[in-house]
Amino acid sequence: MQSRDTETLDCAIVGAGPGGLTAAIYLARYRRTSIVIDAGNSRAKWIPESHNCPGFPSGISGDAFLARLAEHAGVAGARVETGEATAVRRLPTGEFELDWTKGALRARKLILATGCEDVMPELDGLDRAVDCGAVRFCPVCDAYETIDRSIAIYGPLPSAASHALFLRTYSNNVTVVPTSNDGATDRTIRDLREAGIAITGAPKGLSFDGQRCAFEIEGTFHAFDVLYPMLGSRQRSELARSLGAACDNEGALLVDDHQMTSVEGVYAIGDVVSALNQIAVATGHAAVAATDVHNALPRRFA
Repeated sequence: MQSRDTETLDCAIVGAGPGGLTAAIYLARYRRTSIVIDAGNSRAKWIPESHNCPGFPSGISGDAFLARLAEHAGVAGARVETGEATAVRRLPTGEFELDWTKGALRARKLILATGCEDVMPELDGLDRAVDCGAVRFCPVCDAYETIDRSIAIYGPLPSAASHALFLRTYSNNVTVVPTSNDGATDRTIRDLREAGIAITGAPKGLSFDGQRCAFEIEGTFHAFDVLYPMLGSRQRSELARSLGAACDNEGALLVDDHQMTSVEGVYAIGDVVSALNQIAVATGHAAVAATDVHNALPRRFA
């Protein structure tokens, strides 16, 4: 049986990745009442070990980083609950009513830290390949760890090309394995060739041998030390869009300088926003949004 929280919270935060948990820490320290609803699907969970997360020069796994943030939120007095937010409505009072796994709640403001979901390649042993670094998803995050290795970028040629040119800074052995050539221009192909980046034919299969990924292309297997699948992503922006929030052509939410969407009182942070998808960016978004939420609410004196 679902229950309804009787208290109207200052803010409901949907998503417990780096952005959502950081927002919870800030709001708790601002002495605001909030809840974080954690569906357990943070993109950070896919990170076996990050070396570009400030303050962790020896690296830290996504799970360990999230655990530290959750501990910090708890120490600050934040409330984090496991569950999934399924619907949201704006009430005549201007407050929001949010349906979630354990019932319904009301909040004066919303912060959506729902992230995005990568389209994964069809690959047996994908989890193991990610764990050992044979498959990676974020060149900005970890290209430094691929220096002088053989790298394949797998996806539609136009988008794969830009990532390949970025990765060319780190290795002279970069190959684009296109899922299609649709939309590719002569300039795109010329830029790749001038940079010494190979372009293969369309692959028929992808496999992982425990160390490297290999494509079957025209009857021959081509193995690479590192594979970057660039197959697109799906923005988890449904809740905001159900309230009429504006988004870009890919579904990422558009926000102002305070991280507020086009819907008054609804904020968006992290990967669900049209921005650079980085932990440092998400936590920065969180600080900005939580501070604006605090300043927009009625003063609460000690």
